[in-house]
Amino acid sequence: MEISGIITALIVGLIIGALGRLVVPGKQNISILWTLAIGIVAALLGTLLASAIGVADTRGIDWIELILQIGLAAAGVVLVESATTKRAIRR
Repeated sequence: MEISGIITALIVGLIIGALGRLVVPGKQNISILWTLAIGIVAALLGTLLASAIGVADTRGIDWIELILQIGLAAAGVVLVESATTKRAIRR
């Protein structure tokens, strides 16, 4: 993988993570690094899932793939936020 591919993955991951946070109602108490990590994982999993169901390569914008990625990012934000909240309560 080239440096441009890594930079692109980071930018896309940050955008997907931020969109995932926007979809979840309320304030999320997670860091920007968690948002980036969630976004990267959600982008990769969303692309794999879209490829598996045959909607990854369409003409124009791949709306279904984008919706899958944002949905997975939102689920990741909820999971990480609930895990960090439970850990903070136990202390």
